[in-house]
Amino acid sequence: MPNVAFGAMRYYGRMLICAAHIIPVTAPVIDDGAVLVRDGRIVEIGGAQRMKSRYPQEEVRDLGQAAIMPGLVDCHTHLEYSVLRGLVHDVPYAEWLADEHAKADNMTWDDRYDSATLGCMEMISGGITTVADFSSTGASLEAIQNTGMRAVVYRSVGVPEKANVEGAVANAVKDIQAWKDSSDGDRITIGIAPKALHACHPSLFAKVNALAEETGIPVAMHVAGSHEEYNYIKRGSTPLSVRGISGSNDSLTDRPMWLPTGVSPVRYALNWDAFNSQNVLAVHCVHVDDYDVEHLLEEDVAIAVCTRCNAQLGMGLAPLDKFINAGLRVGLGTDSPAAIDSADMFEEMRLGMLIHRAVNRDNFFSCQTMLELATIGGARALRMEDQIGSLEPGKRADIIAVDLSSSHQSPLVDPVSAVVTGSSTSDVIFTMINGVVRFTQEEGWNVGANPQEAMRRGATIRGKLRD
Repeated sequence: MPNVAFGAMRYYGRMLICAAHIIPVTAPVIDDGAVLVRDGRIVEIGGAQRMKSRYPQEEVRDLGQAAIMPGLVDCHTHLEYSVLRGLVHDVPYAEWLADEHAKADNMTWDDRYDSATLGCMEMISGGITTVADFSSTGASLEAIQNTGMRAVVYRSVGVPEKANVEGAVANAVKDIQAWKDSSDGDRITIGIAPKALHACHPSLFAKVNALAEETGIPVAMHVAGSHEEYNYIKRGSTPLSVRGISGSNDSLTDRPMWLPTGVSPVRYALNWDAFNSQNVLAVHCVHVDDYDVEHLLEEDVAIAVCTRCNAQLGMGLAPLDKFINAGLRVGLGTDSPAAIDSADMFEEMRLGMLIHRAVNRDNFFSCQTMLELATIGGARALRMEDQIGSLEPGKRADIIAVDLSSSHQSPLVDPVSAVVTGSSTSDVIFTMINGVVRFTQEEGWNVGANPQEAMRRGATIRGKLRD
């Protein structure tokens, strides 16, 4: 993160943002362009000289040799685990899962809030303006609220015992209402997220979806993410067969052997009505076949693909080409900071593109496709495409600028290619969310936290968890 002073930035309610390139995503690139923002929304997009002449009274923010584009949409993360980065490293998924949960269980609510605040600041300075986050405590919700991000925050719920399902869902309902009451509904949506398939009694899935249909809240869940989960659900084998998640926390504990179902995780979830509401996001979907993809499409389930985390933990590779060709709504997610080294959506786009090009020559992913997945694709996956994900008049002013002055492709031929293949979080020089400038490289963060103090607290928490 940039080491800059806090609080120096002015609030901008309306402005004309100019740069060498405008990348609307859903429309052709505009060179030497401008975006007019008023009252938190995009009013107009066009050539800079014409816009300056048409709106001479507007304050101009010229970002120079940069690409102005919509804010990136991270469709899956766990912000409260930001300080766990690197503490459980270089191990495969099952071992990582056990160690990560053990360390997370030692975090207090304040630890989780401070950790999530650091995560939000990292995302804002890295161009992520919208995040879909899982939480069982609400700590990340408060961090998101205070830092000004846009988000869908899913309240995690899961118990392995059937007798405890009703109580678990009832407690979740209370928290969801409290979270709605305490957050800015203009930026933040509250949803519900069943825990992993091996952590829940299957009757919970139907109850969660019935609740979602009744209240209109979104649902998200991890599905078919790892070899271990696939073999556990289908064959009753792997380490997960004697490890489960129980109680009010995420601790792993011995429990009776799972009875194998003989079906894939997606079929298992379908059998228990896990996708029976109008707004369901399935995270990972690595181990799926054509039947699974067909039925995910029939249920209009969106997919969050987390290529970098899946590769880091040896989980496998999601068939992104099949999802796109089938017409599924698909976005990208960075997943748990405890598994990856950075909340970097540029790296997510780039690595995803290169890996899929390498293994599937019949579906050669372009830079434009990857940028769409990280912006408008993510917005569609979260059913927010009417508000964010592209630069269009009437949409929310969630806007970032990526510095291309040092690009290895200069002089530029294609700014989209330059962004996807050569840019990083350190190239983000400007982040606006809902019409408010939340970060610039010169002025730092405009969020409800002191960066230096947040970093100091994060280091203290890491020391405690490491020891």
